[in-house]
Amino acid sequence: MSENEGKKAEAASDGRPPRKGIIGRLKIWSWVYALVFILADFLMVALIQWGVDDSGQGLTLQNFFPTLGGMITSLWTEQSKILILNLVGIALIYAAVVFIFNRFWIATAVMLIVALVVGVIEHFKVVSRHEAVLPADLNFLQADAGNIATFLPAGAGKTIGKAVAFAALLIVVFVLIGLVDRRHGRMVRIGNKAAGASVRLVCILVPTLVVALFMSAVGTYGTWANRLSLQLGDFPSMWDSVLDAKVNGAFVSFSRQLNPKVMEKPKDYNEATMKALAKRYSDQADQINQGRNAYMDESTLVYVLSESFSDPTRVPGLQLNEDPIPEIRGIKDGTTSGLMLSSGYGGGTANLEFQAMTGLSMANFDPSLTSPYQQIVPDLPWIFTANQIWGGPEHSQAFHPYMSSMYSRASNYKKFGFSHFYALHGPDQIAHQDKSGSSPYVNDKSSYDSALEKMGPEEGNQFVGVITMQNHMPYNDWYEDNQFTAAPAQGAPGIPDDELMTIRTYAKGANLTDQATRGFLDSIDKMDKPVTVIFYGDHLPGIYNTAGADSANSLALHLTDYFIWSNSASSSAGRKIENAEYSSPNFFVAQAAEHMNAKISPYLAFLTDLHQKVSAMEPPVVNNIQTWTRIPEGQTIYLDSKGEPMDARSFDARTKALLHDYKLIQYDITAGKQYLRTTGFVRTPTRASDAKKGKAQPSKGQGDVKSTAGPSAPAPSATASQGSERQETTSGQ
Repeated sequence: MSENEGKKAEAASDGRPPRKGIIGRLKIWSWVYALVFILADFLMVALIQWGVDDSGQGLTLQNFFPTLGGMITSLWTEQSKILILNLVGIALIYAAVVFIFNRFWIATAVMLIVALVVGVIEHFKVVSRHEAVLPADLNFLQADAGNIATFLPAGAGKTIGKAVAFAALLIVVFVLIGLVDRRHGRMVRIGNKAAGASVRLVCILVPTLVVALFMSAVGTYGTWANRLSLQLGDFPSMWDSVLDAKVNGAFVSFSRQLNPKVMEKPKDYNEATMKALAKRYSDQADQINQGRNAYMDESTLVYVLSESFSDPTRVPGLQLNEDPIPEIRGIKDGTTSGLMLSSGYGGGTANLEFQAMTGLSMANFDPSLTSPYQQIVPDLPWIFTANQIWGGPEHSQAFHPYMSSMYSRASNYKKFGFSHFYALHGPDQIAHQDKSGSSPYVNDKSSYDSALEKMGPEEGNQFVGVITMQNHMPYNDWYEDNQFTAAPAQGAPGIPDDELMTIRTYAKGANLTDQATRGFLDSIDKMDKPVTVIFYGDHLPGIYNTAGADSANSLALHLTDYFIWSNSASSSAGRKIENAEYSSPNFFVAQAAEHMNAKISPYLAFLTDLHQKVSAMEPPVVNNIQTWTRIPEGQTIYLDSKGEPMDARSFDARTKALLHDYKLIQYDITAGKQYLRTTGFVRTPTRASDAKKGKAQPSKGQGDVKSTAGPSAPAPSATASQGSERQETTSGQ
């Protein structure tokens, strides 16, 4: 047989007609396919990682590999193999697509184009909102895809043009290679069609199953995928989705948020159980409300989360030359105040914020749930937050002098029902942005001044959230006029000079907070409407390395300062409630209602009851600076009214029942069927609603200020399509 006849016979046996011209003449060896597969996989990861680069540059060769370069460098500098995990993850998807098409060159072009599209989308979102693509964005595409063009940053047209040109080039190149390839890129070439289909099916299902199992399990603590990811260098940094994607790879970062384990389902969880629970605490609320004559929405409530604020004079083994917080110390002496048990040390701000806003506790969540703001809030159709007591979005606004994308706050606060979230960037820019010394952060006075301008009499009663940034780490020597010095206490271990420098810098920052907070309250005290302020530090700064080396100091390094204060126009001015010496942020809204002598919902009645039994509660804590990896070992920390740890094994029946009810409530809201949403469990009485029932009380010492919320004021829905459910969102009806 001649050479030509042999080629014709080979083609015929493959089920294809003899080739003509140059088509199908080039024999490409298997090792070439393997090499192209590896290079294409690397290029796909590079394209996606380019998307999460936050330098703000377009699609250029100069900035194409910046984040990928960092991952490559970490292979040697940190022995991190997280790049390999990302490459393998994308390679598995790539392999499945190859066998779906059964045309290597076509599949390669398709995968590269998809990676390019993902990279461009990531780039646009990072530039416009400093936020990586999250699983919750898929919900946005379903609900509001028509407005996606509004998120395109300036210069998007040029980037899209370059991407289209690159995609066209890829198509041309791989189509031509496929034409000259003798195999046309066919991966499975078996004469028996049934056998060939079976081989392809296996080659599709195996990589698909592996990558699906990994993506669904990597966010759950203790799973094989989670352990593998951590062993290869995964360092969850979920406070900043862009940083997380840069450090750990967009594939791993995105995967960990797909299917987090929220909570274990209580065995008795069902609709009947939840309705009985709602009725039980509704009766409890009625009993409590008989002794209260105020309404929460007839006052303004201000939440102040003071970044890293705490009293440095309480740190074991440390002494300062003077008291950095004399004003706040005096404020605490004259009102409801105490120490707050924090689950964070040097980090974890949003988790404390979440607890204060919702009344839920991180102690109830599975260790896999490290960031509620990113892992559960975006997907929830409904969640109660304290501001909803004041009605619709027009009665809630928040201020944070930093990027609104951090912890996905901008989107979450919209879901919570805030009309405005004023930040450094975005449509709502915070009015005042002054800084102190050489600090890179906006000072607390500016945060307070920005809030005060929106709290005038024309605003009526409302909920105001203030999240400061002044005392955020790092603590370099920012203040020239720093009068504070720090030293080891007598008999305590020595403290390195660099640690002492950060402590004295922090002490000065705390002193500036002290002065600004006093001025803020003085301004509020001049208002002729009732205003109550909850002020709390979210966690201690992560600067006490010497004290933190002693595990005996763990509790001391997780206690911050808080107070609940009311101005002169409030009937609760100067009020001190019982059992306030120790608390945790999940109890704040119930404590505020008690301080204000205000009527409460069944939910707040439950929190009030639980707080009588357990003063504070948090998941296990450590002295190390915490990222977003929860501490799975150990038990939940419970404190009694004297701040002493409690042994859960010795709890009485009532306390055990309350803690079980807490898990039922939290599971229902965050992971269950949300049966409580329709029971009125979170409905807080108003004067109008009580009037309908014949229970309204005459106003006492509230300046006869009328409620701005109305009889059944609506709270916001999660999306625009839920507008008809606004009343349900607030009242639980």
